[in-house]
Amino acid sequence: MAKPKLSIGSWAYTFGPYTDHPIPFDEVCKKLGELKFDGVEIGAFRPHIHPDDYPMKKDRDGVKALLEKNNLGVSGIAADFWSPPCPPGSDEAQKNDTYFNLFKKNLQLCLDLGSKAIRVDTVAPPDKGVVGVDPKVAWDRTAKLWNRCAQIAQENGVLVVWEFEPGFLYNKPSEVVKMVEDVNHPNFKVLFDTSHAYMCSVVGARQSGTKEILKGGVVEFAQMLKGKIGHLHLIDSDGTLHGDETSTHRPFGEGFVKFDEVIPAIYEAGFKGEWWTIDLCFWPEAWEVTEAAKKFLAPFMEKFA
Repeated sequence: MAKPKLSIGSWAYTFGPYTDHPIPFDEVCKKLGELKFDGVEIGAFRPHIHPDDYPMKKDRDGVKALLEKNNLGVSGIAADFWSPPCPPGSDEAQKNDTYFNLFKKNLQLCLDLGSKAIRVDTVAPPDKGVVGVDPKVAWDRTAKLWNRCAQIAQENGVLVVWEFEPGFLYNKPSEVVKMVEDVNHPNFKVLFDTSHAYMCSVVGARQSGTKEILKGGVVEFAQMLKGKIGHLHLIDSDGTLHGDETSTHRPFGEGFVKFDEVIPAIYEAGFKGEWWTIDLCFWPEAWEVTEAAKKFLAPFMEKFA
């Protein structure tokens, strides 16, 4: 097995504490190049590489040139389904095929920048669900739409990966497994974020009704998803939520995730991806701890590759 390539999500430098002073994308690329990262995972959100801000081939070729200058590949693109919010199970998503057309716009960005993966989520919060839509209808709509997205992405050589998390609808382990099964497409996989996995399987954060806690925690969750994990985000968890919404993505070594157990379990569950992506989303000192995060993973990359 080849040694995995290492990237980091660019959104860590634009979200939350960085909203008022985001790190420009060119500066991010420059730093990652200096630190010898293999790539960057692009948050296709403003102020970084939103498809509407880079509409022409010349614009996107400029982004590719920037990446090449810094010896960076693209591990994936996180599409913006939030401006305005467009849950796949909503009435808005169905009207004029809004969601599918938005997906195709972001898929084209993947193709133009050389990304082999595109991230999606349910957009809707777990407690309110899809407003005005029967829960079963919302579920079925979501599965059907993601099946269509997986098909067109497959035709273009891009994998669709769904990032579950406590802050989004369908955050119980059994729901995650069932959604992948209901989408029922070989080109649709789970994006397994170790912090989200901890909060969903160990804490049961923001789960409606009876909490679904797994005795085996993150390792058991990975085992449940055998054959279904297509992309990987690595970061620690201290068992808390950021702003009472989603998982706190705490720097490595400051939380409870046992990476020496979890990483092998992910591979035993059939993960075959070439990238490991660090996710420091919402961490107030993401810029400062980037280098330390890379160093933390170095021995794991050697041991578990």
